[in-house]
Amino acid sequence: MQRMHAVLSRFSQSQAKQKRERMMNHVLINSVNTNGNGTSGYTVKEGPNKGKVLKHITVKHPNKI
Repeated sequence: MQRMHAVLSRFSQSQAKQKRERMMNHVLINSVNTNGNGTSGYTVKEGPNKGKVLKHITVKHPNKI
């Protein structure tokens, strides 16, 4: 019985640690401003690709030739 107690306590400790890590990641990560400034994607703000729009959503219209 004591062996199972040790296994269960290690499991519960690891689950609690994972839960704390998920909560911290949720708090620390800022959301991306998609669709901000009239674009349908994310505009890169720093680095060599500054100003580019990533994942720009375009729709091919059937009435355009």
